[in-house]
Amino acid sequence: MSKFFTTGTDSESESSSEDEQLPRAPVATFTYSDDEEDTKRVVRSTKEKRYEDITNCIKAIKNHKKIKDVPNVLESFESLQKAYTKSLNVIMKNEDGKIPTFYIRCLAELDDFVNENWDDRKNMAKNSSKALTTLRQRVRKYNKDFETEIAKFRENPDQEDEEEEEEKPDEGFDSEDEDADEKDKAVSFKKTVEIVESDVKKVVDDESGSESSDWGEGSSSEDSETTDDGGTKDLRQKFIKKATVDKDDDDDDKATKKDQRKERIEKERKKKKEEPMKDDGQGEWHVVEKGVSVQSEKPKMFAKDADINTSSVLKKLNEIIAARGKKRTDRREQIELLHELLSITESHTLGPAIIIKIKLQMVSSIFDYNPKVSDAMKPEYWKKLLERINEILNILIENPDMEIAESVSEDAEEFETTPYKIHGCILTIAERLDEEFTKLLKECDPHSNDYVERLKDENIVASIIDKVQQYLEKHGSPSQLCRMYLRTIGHLYYKFDPNVLEQKQGKIDKTVVTSAQVMDKLCKYIYANDLTDRIRTRAILSHIYHHALHDNWFQARDLVLMSHLQETIQHSDPSTQILYNRTIANLGLCAFRHGNIKDAHNCLVDLMMTGKVKELLAQGLLPQRQHERSKEQEKIEKQRQMPFHMHHNLELLECVYLVSAMLIEIPYMAAHEFDARRRMISKTFYQQLRSSERQSLVGPPESMREHVVAASKAMRNGNWVACNAFIINEKMNTKVWDLFYQADKVRDMLTRLIKEEALRTYLFTYSHVYDSISMPTLADMFQLERSVVHSTISKMIINEELMASLDDPSETVVMHRSDPSRLQSLALQLTDKVNNFVDSNERIFEMKQGNFFSRGGNQGNFRDRQNFNRQGQDWNRQRRDQRNRNNDRNNDRNNDRNNDRNEDRN
Repeated sequence: MSKFFTTGTDSESESSSEDEQLPRAPVATFTYSDDEEDTKRVVRSTKEKRYEDITNCIKAIKNHKKIKDVPNVLESFESLQKAYTKSLNVIMKNEDGKIPTFYIRCLAELDDFVNENWDDRKNMAKNSSKALTTLRQRVRKYNKDFETEIAKFRENPDQEDEEEEEEKPDEGFDSEDEDADEKDKAVSFKKTVEIVESDVKKVVDDESGSESSDWGEGSSSEDSETTDDGGTKDLRQKFIKKATVDKDDDDDDKATKKDQRKERIEKERKKKKEEPMKDDGQGEWHVVEKGVSVQSEKPKMFAKDADINTSSVLKKLNEIIAARGKKRTDRREQIELLHELLSITESHTLGPAIIIKIKLQMVSSIFDYNPKVSDAMKPEYWKKLLERINEILNILIENPDMEIAESVSEDAEEFETTPYKIHGCILTIAERLDEEFTKLLKECDPHSNDYVERLKDENIVASIIDKVQQYLEKHGSPSQLCRMYLRTIGHLYYKFDPNVLEQKQGKIDKTVVTSAQVMDKLCKYIYANDLTDRIRTRAILSHIYHHALHDNWFQARDLVLMSHLQETIQHSDPSTQILYNRTIANLGLCAFRHGNIKDAHNCLVDLMMTGKVKELLAQGLLPQRQHERSKEQEKIEKQRQMPFHMHHNLELLECVYLVSAMLIEIPYMAAHEFDARRRMISKTFYQQLRSSERQSLVGPPESMREHVVAASKAMRNGNWVACNAFIINEKMNTKVWDLFYQADKVRDMLTRLIKEEALRTYLFTYSHVYDSISMPTLADMFQLERSVVHSTISKMIINEELMASLDDPSETVVMHRSDPSRLQSLALQLTDKVNNFVDSNERIFEMKQGNFFSRGGNQGNFRDRQNFNRQGQDWNRQRRDQRNRNNDRNNDRNNDRNNDRNEDRN
């Protein structure tokens, strides 16, 4: 016999030989006593050890999941797999092969955890992201062996818990010898709302096993038979199964006990459902929802017999507001509490002032619901926000003696007698609402129906702004009214109103109020009363944009020139600079519609030269420049983007710019064909033209750029018909020209300009071939009126672009050739050489000046400076000689070309 079983008494030493031959129970509790003290020792079986390993792993996984510690979740999951493999033949499966529910629950929740955090892996740390990828692979691979069990668990996880609870033996109900106090303790211990799977009771297993439990647990009844003097009986009695009278009777008793236990469990469950918040003397019980933080101290509403008046409501309101911003405050619960307080206030008719006070706090709580300021509001809270603000404004309009202002202190508020005074700012609420509306539009997919549905709310937002504007016109200051007018302008300036054009044409009576009249009124008020440059600048830009949108070209141009914004716009904030870019782009389109090609080109050239039109107009970010900006810069730039319905058509802008450049550049290139110092008016157009000339095989044009390049080549040869066909065709109409208002007028204007510029190009190119040319012939060739041909040629002669004269009786153009003489050619060469000499002399002077007046250090001695100057002179002499050789070569080439022309003429 082992010394462990020795109790020190004679009776036990005599039966030691019998005890050594008995098998050991899985769990055995031995109590022995000496004369001085009692001690208890517990021996755990292998099953208990394996069970504890698994439960510890599951607890660790849960704790790591709460703080999103993915690497430790992965490590705990690996430990759980090992523990399950070790305990597979010990406790994890019973005779029916059933796997415990808490283990399946752990695998299912782990899979959910991976799926929830998978999309957010880019924002994680590098090691966490890598661990999440590994965890996802291993969980998916491991869960394939438990697909059936996980599917059953997901269908009804609560039912699984109930069945498991019913099948568990309960010591508090099995033992008939327990006292009433122990039964009460068991019942109170079971009184919890959430069932923690990892907290399963350890049950003693007998020799033969028990068929009543999923875990192979034995009967839980233990008879701690003790003697009168506190000692234990023979230890052999503890390990011998008690004799039964009849096996059938024993089975009947077990079935009866099981049925009774089920009935008692069912009664307790019903009690918990009926009275979930009952106080049992140890505090209140709260149902904890998943993912929602519990408020530490939930404010209680009024008692049944409480006297509800204005002061008590304000006191309760301050209690609710005091919890805002605290760490464990549930924002959703705060909104619900305010709704409940509002219903109580309305039922007791405490006046409109206290109702507005509560609704103002509700609006603030809805604004603060999102933890991130950059995120858009949820749609359900957006609808609540619109309803609350509309209700506040309606009450304000119905009660003109009510004042809401920031200047009213909280101590000076008046809720019971008129005039009512409330601390707050309705202007700030309207501005914040407008910003949230913009965020909602940016959050939606612009090509989906959701964007269209959200855009319908603009009418509600605009009506709210109008109501706030109506209130501020009576109670607000001029500066507040200017801010509100600017919000109204922001929803109006980019919208096209056909009534404006029809009113200019006399089709509509002038008494009809149009958007142009509203814009003129609001902007002039801001010009006169605003003291800040930003609001005035944005008002001017919006006014110019609206004029240009409705073809008021001269008003828009004059407003740009008088404001001098192009000189100071670089000092403005980014949003104002974006508005400036949008305004100038729209002004260029207006100039193009009016046929002012040079003005249209000047407006669009600064935008198109950069190659970043999309970013300058805040219509998206270029992926090519992604490496140039950090994540924070990218986030800031995304917040500045314009909503989709306010975008410009970038292809339309580029087409207008290229066509304008074509109409300017092609005649200029023809006029300065042999000029070595020809300047480029439009660099982007030159790049498109040069890239097309480098191609060995040029097919028919497909894109918009290819159409413009093909039209430019046709215009260079004076073929206006082909040029017009490339610019105006079915494909170009669909992509570009049909987007204009009154597109037929734009196409007619464009055809007329193509004819005129093609005529100028033809005269520049082939003037040296003709001695004289008939103007009626030119008119028939280009299908222009004779007066137009006459005015075009006259302008060219006046501007000294064409060396010719007009003979009105014969309607001919007489060409004058002024070939330079020998003396004139030498004078031109001398002029070039003198210019080269002056340039080299200036460079030498700059080099000397930089050497003598350099900062710090030794200036060098005279000999060093002399050597340096000599080297500079040698370098300049070489440059001068090279220039002279180039000039001589060019002169020889020009002389040969002139001689060839004279021979051809003879």
